Amino acid sequence: MNLEKARAACDTIVGQIRSLYVGDELLIKKLLAATLANGHVLFEDNPGLGKTLLAKTLAFSIDCNFSRVQCTPDLLPADILGTKVWRPKDGSFELFKGPVFTNVLLIDEINRSPPKTQSAVLEVMEERQVTIEGETYRCEEPFFVLATQNPIEYEGTYPLPEAQIDRFMMKLSTGYPRTLDEEKLIVKRRIKWKKDDPTRDLKPVISAEDFSSLQRAVENDVYIDEVIIKYIAEIVRKTREHPQVEVGSSPRGSLALLKASRAIALVGGRDFVTPDDIKTLAVDALAHRLILKVEDVMKRVDERKIVKEALDTVSVPKDYHPR
Repeated sequence: MNLEKARAACDTIVGQIRSLYVGDELLIKKLLAATLANGHVLFEDNPGLGKTLLAKTLAFSIDCNFSRVQCTPDLLPADILGTKVWRPKDGSFELFKGPVFTNVLLIDEINRSPPKTQSAVLEVMEERQVTIEGETYRCEEPFFVLATQNPIEYEGTYPLPEAQIDRFMMKLSTGYPRTLDEEKLIVKRRIKWKKDDPTRDLKPVISAEDFSSLQRAVENDVYIDEVIIKYIAEIVRKTREHPQVEVGSSPRGSLALLKASRAIALVGGRDFVTPDDIKTLAVDALAHRLILKVEDVMKRVDERKIVKEALDTVSVPKDYHPR
């Protein structure tokens, strides 16, 4: 897929999402970049801000298989992964696949599922495979998880462990409508739709094959200069040296920033990464990976501010080559 065609495809996907979701266009582009980089995304924000709508709109726009899991405190690992059932007539076990066997898996309110169930998706998020009763099954390609969680309710919830949070390429927040006009547009669109969930009426705007081509283009055709690679490494190392941080970003954070920056470059119609791409994505790709010292957790220090401080400290490379 050539560069012009790739940009047109990305613009079409963004346009389809904006036809339903009212909000920041950059947020949509970040979400698209994460999925083009085959990464998982965690949406965290207050109730009713369109997290699920945004995730479903993307899933239905790219013509991939889609499954949704609504998390509850009694959800079991088998409810997500599947299980084997004994068939006496055949004298064998038959595998009943769970919703994880798909391309796009939406896990709604993920922090409402118990720790055992949360751990069940660790393997599939990292290795794109599922182990059921000792037998391993590969997932379809592409595969990525879009998860949502509510940060203000604590009763009946189970905070995600650091190991699982680290597997999300980005942690995004939708936020409230920015202007009165956006607020009015949301209400007017609901009158036009005549239903609460308009996503089922969506037609794919790109084939699954073309979406996979875009993913391959991100991996193979987008160049990143050596000085920008060094820029990424310096930012990540700064997060580990910050006095309020107990555990800084892992190398997985460096790789997430690398892959996401190449994808956002393609979304922007470029086949090379710029320092601005890194600055655009650094907070979303790194902040959720930081573990603060206990006293700073009690003070409710914002991890995003720490990443922003790292960005302010590290010199932005100016002598880089597009190709």
